Amino acid sequence: MNPTLRSLTPAQASVTLGVSAKALRLYEEHGLLVPDRTRTGWRVYDVAAMTRASEIVALRSLGLSLAQVARVLDGKPHDLDASLAAHEARLSEQRQRTAEALERLRTLRVDLAEGRVPEPTTIARAVVQSLPVTVGFTLPWPWDGEWFALLHVPRLAFITGPLGSGKTRFAQSLASALPDAVFLGLDRLSDPTLSQRLADDPTLAEQVERRLTWLIEEGAERSDGLIRLVVALEAATSTILVIDMVEEGLSAATQTALMAHLRLRGTSKRALILMTRSSAILDLDALEPTETVILCPANHSMPLRVVPYPGGQGYEAVVTCVASPKVRARTAGVVAIRPGIG
Repeated sequence: MNPTLRSLTPAQASVTLGVSAKALRLYEEHGLLVPDRTRTGWRVYDVAAMTRASEIVALRSLGLSLAQVARVLDGKPHDLDASLAAHEARLSEQRQRTAEALERLRTLRVDLAEGRVPEPTTIARAVVQSLPVTVGFTLPWPWDGEWFALLHVPRLAFITGPLGSGKTRFAQSLASALPDAVFLGLDRLSDPTLSQRLADDPTLAEQVERRLTWLIEEGAERSDGLIRLVVALEAATSTILVIDMVEEGLSAATQTALMAHLRLRGTSKRALILMTRSSAILDLDALEPTETVILCPANHSMPLRVVPYPGGQGYEAVVTCVASPKVRARTAGVVAIRPGIG
C-alpha cells in the first residue's frame, strides 16, 4: 500500500483493492468497515480503512463468509483452519499443474531437438493448463436453424432475455452442445427423490449442510428451493452446469448470498451458466471481467454476447430484463410475444 496515501474515493479504493464499490458498501453494512466521511457526506477511505479493507478482501479470498470474516477480525479464528487448509489444497493443485506443464514443455523441446515437429494442439496444451471450451451449434426455433458460436465458455456465465425470447430453448440447446454439460430445469423444485438421496449419501448431506451454513451466515434464508439448488451444485458430476431460472424459490437476500458464494467458492468444480431475470443474480455492477452475459433479444434476433457497460451492445436490454416488475411494466406490450417459448 502507498505509504503517502491520505484518502481515496470509493471508486479509487475499489480499483486499488480489486473489488467492486458495491462490495465495500456490503462490508460497511455488515459492520466490518467504517469509512470516513467528507463534510458533504461522501465516503472516503484513509490508510486505516484501506488496511482494514485489504484484510477483509484477503479473508474473503479464502472463501470465508461475512460472518466468518467478522469472527476472525474479532480474534475468534475457529473458522480459519478449514479455509486455510482448502487454500493450501488449491495451491498444491496449482503446483502440481505447473509441474506437469513444465514436463510437457521439456518434452516438446526434446522432440524439436530430435526433429519431431509437434501438432499445434499439442503445443497449445503444453502452454496453457486447459484449453478454453468452445461451442457452436444450430439454433432451434424460433431462430430456424441459424448458427451460434461461443468461442470461450467462462467459469461463470449468464443467459437472460424477456419473456418469450426463447432463452429456455437456447439454454437447453447450449447444454446439449457443450461437452459434459447438464441442464438443470425447474423440475428440480418438485423432485421427490431429494430426501432419499441425502439419506443414502451421508457425504453429500454433509457437504450440502456445510454450504447451507455458509450461505445462511452470508444472509440467505433457508428454504426448500435453496436446499434443492445446493444439492444440485454439490452432487453434479458434469464439468458444466446450465441452470434454468436460478432465482426460482429464492428470496432477494438469498440470491445475493448465493452469488457471493459462487464467486468466492462455488465455481471451482465446474463452469456454471445461469439463466436469470434477477438483478440480484445478474448484478451488472458486480460483474467480473472473466464473466459472460448472453442476451436473447425480444425480437428473436440472434442471441448475442453483451458488452456490460452503458452504451455497449445489449447493455440497455439487459438492464430492462433484470429490472423490477414495475420497471418492466413500462415496456409491456411494446414487442409482440410468441406464446410458449419462455
